[in-house]
Amino acid sequence: MTAFEGYAEFAREANGVTLRGRSHLGGDRIPLLLLHGHPETHLIWRLIADRLAADFQVVAPDLRGYGASDKPPSTADHASYSFREMARDAVELMRGFGFDRFAIASHDRGSRVTARLVADHPEVVTSAVLMDIAPTVDMYAGTTREFAEAYWHWFFLIQPSPLPEELVNANPHAYVARLMGARHGNLEPFAGAMEAYQAALEDPEAVRGMCEDYRAAASIDLAHDRADREAGLQIRTPLRVLWGAQGVVERLFDPLTLWGRVAGQVSGRTLDCGHYLPEEQPDEVYAEVVGFTRAHWPFDRLRER
Repeated sequence: MTAFEGYAEFAREANGVTLRGRSHLGGDRIPLLLLHGHPETHLIWRLIADRLAADFQVVAPDLRGYGASDKPPSTADHASYSFREMARDAVELMRGFGFDRFAIASHDRGSRVTARLVADHPEVVTSAVLMDIAPTVDMYAGTTREFAEAYWHWFFLIQPSPLPEELVNANPHAYVARLMGARHGNLEPFAGAMEAYQAALEDPEAVRGMCEDYRAAASIDLAHDRADREAGLQIRTPLRVLWGAQGVVERLFDPLTLWGRVAGQVSGRTLDCGHYLPEEQPDEVYAEVVGFTRAHWPFDRLRER
């Protein structure tokens, strides 16, 4: 795999954990944070990373619990893997790089972190691209047999420890291949990265972190989201929502309507792909990220290279 040309690897303390990933900094360009999803790492951005570095100052970490980043101890309420904590990680990471304001492009779990970040830290993010998610509350509330069969991992990984961990640890390669290969596109979009995704889950601590991420989403994260709705919180950050025309979000949910209920500035569209947009449609994702991020950056001197 040849990607991330000119990027530097980093290991940075943020919010009590060490986050690892790659960055490409310098110049008078917009700072852009890239957040990946499950069961992947920052390598999901490999097909557009080099192009993005020509337009932005890019920071691409592994989320806590994933890849090479720390896997903090579990807690009874799963708070250590909540999206709120991951959002704090992101804010402190970017602040450590010298960025008090920045844009985000994110996929899957990373987009759920982004949704929490723009709710908790509205002054920080100038724009956010969310890929292939509807709000967590609405996806759980809209659970049907079809959804449960398609997103079986949501309900498997939240089971009490240690059962999910033991089963995944027995064959982590099979878990990754089954989860990713059963969707639109099979395994072809992941050429050059599948071995890395599988290797990341050879670490039992990564498997525990992955399970804790989903346990938090089904418990403390839902409580946070419901509290926001009861309080009438509206996300002020401009959101660009992208999702796959052959994916579950398109088939079972109405993402623009659902995001429009909790955010004031929402636009978006489908792309001709399944769930893994940055790997299935990298050219379109690149164009969307560049166009939307530039359009909503409030400082004119950084709009163009």
